[in-house]
Amino acid sequence: MSKAEKLTVADICTELRITRSTFYDWRQKGRAPRCFRLPNGELRIYRSEFDRWLAGLEDDAR
Repeated sequence: MSKAEKLTVADICTELRITRSTFYDWRQKGRAPRCFRLPNGELRIYRSEFDRWLAGLEDDAR
């Protein structure tokens, strides 16, 4: 069984060149990729979900 790649908030921020506060602002407004919370409270984003979300932004820009 293969493990799906999971990204941290820091990974997303680095890839998009945004601050953590921008990410959390987008999340509060429902504009960030879907996340899930680990038992320790940290957020993770599946790479596939992030890629799908990013592709959706490209479609919206056309």
